[in-house]
Amino acid sequence: MAEPSNTKRLAKNTLMLYFRQILIMVVSLYTVRCVLNVLGVEDYGIYNVVAGVVTMFTFLSSAMATASQRYFSFDLGKNDAKHLKITFSVTFQIYVLIAVVVLIFAETIGLWFVNHKLVIPSERMVAANWIFQAAIASFLLTLITTPYMANIIAHENMNVYAYVSIVEASLKLVIVFLLKLLPYDKLIVYGILLAIVAFINTTIYRFYCHKKYAECRFQFVKDGALFKEIISYSGWNLFGASVGVIKNQIINILLNLFFGPIVNTARGIASQVNSAVVSFSHNFSTAICPQIIKTYASENKDETTRLVFRGCKFTFFLMYIIALPIFLEMDTLLRLWLKNAPELAVIFTQLALIDAVIESISFPLMTLAQATGKIKLYQGVVGGILLCNLPLSYLVLKLGAPSYAVMIISICISFIAFIVRLIILRKLSGISISKFLLYSFVPCVLVAVCSAIVPCIVSYYFNSGLGRFCLTIIISGLCTIICILLIGMNKCERKMLKEYIKQKVASKK
Repeated sequence: MAEPSNTKRLAKNTLMLYFRQILIMVVSLYTVRCVLNVLGVEDYGIYNVVAGVVTMFTFLSSAMATASQRYFSFDLGKNDAKHLKITFSVTFQIYVLIAVVVLIFAETIGLWFVNHKLVIPSERMVAANWIFQAAIASFLLTLITTPYMANIIAHENMNVYAYVSIVEASLKLVIVFLLKLLPYDKLIVYGILLAIVAFINTTIYRFYCHKKYAECRFQFVKDGALFKEIISYSGWNLFGASVGVIKNQIINILLNLFFGPIVNTARGIASQVNSAVVSFSHNFSTAICPQIIKTYASENKDETTRLVFRGCKFTFFLMYIIALPIFLEMDTLLRLWLKNAPELAVIFTQLALIDAVIESISFPLMTLAQATGKIKLYQGVVGGILLCNLPLSYLVLKLGAPSYAVMIISICISFIAFIVRLIILRKLSGISISKFLLYSFVPCVLVAVCSAIVPCIVSYYFNSGLGRFCLTIIISGLCTIICILLIGMNKCERKMLKEYIKQKVASKK
């Protein structure tokens, strides 16, 4: 069983991140609706595909973010404050180098691609170029912020991470009102305002970390061995992260080339809903990841295994409890949210949710792979499988398949990748596949099937509308919670939950 202090901290961090996510989700859904209405379907599609060209470079920051958090958490697990300071400075130097590389590529190849290859109406090319430059600025600012965020997460100070995210969401809400008031080209104004929000976000993180953590006071460090080690470690993460970009952004460009910006709008809506839902399970994953790495660093294998098994199961539960009612009532949700939802938005979003639910159970497995430090085999094989999204999507679209076929391919590949992850991690960490299936996978499947029966009946027999929408959400939530308590959780976990609730009730008296 996990130490009480670790369990309490995990619960506190998860609740804090949940509070953050609920507020962010409400703000995000509202702002997307308003921005879509102000910009229009075509301009919103242009923004998604043009900004997506810059977002392709996020595989660089994603790879380094994973490496940074791993090395920070590892040093904290070893209680090595001196080495942690060196690690941060070396990591920051690498981020600056990446920022320079991104800027060069974005202003050459990226700029050429936007102006000569994307399907954009000629009268909107000037606005598209403004958006592209604003997206570059936003990305570079976010990139430099990443090591500070990684350090906060490694220290498990999720309250700070949550508060800054809430400030960011609030600023994006302000953008909505400014967008309606300012008389200039709405698409250009939207991109510039988002860049300003990124600047404010970066300033807050840097100020807090400089004041709170001694290791975040940057100094130039010549440590070739550590630099090479982090770069080598990040290299394979780079491959894995680039696969994620291909799955999301390059497929988005592929859809633009085959179908134009209208389909990009539908997929953009699907991505917004999907991101909001995935964030709920990511909150728990974010809270538990540092503990997995720290226990592995302290060579506590049994506790690491328990954290991974429990993490996989509860990451799935937290994802599914949100995803099930949204999936069943997607049509009504989009009508209430957007009034006039883009064509194909429903099917794109439903398929994206299925894909996300399958992937959610793998988040702690990914962390375990990172903790071992032996990621060459893992990233090479799993990344290679996920890479198949691009050629298979191109092939089916070339053969005349509908646009949403790319999502079906993604679902199939995600399931195959999940199976392969388990096989590789058995080799890397000695994790037992049979125990994982018994303690994590089987409870997830049972909860998913049993909790869906009654909500599906309600959705089938009642007429579509606000009444069924509310009823489905309530019944789905109750059924899922009951199934998690009775089927998904073991006796030990139910006891831990009961004790935690007792402590919270007692503290309020």
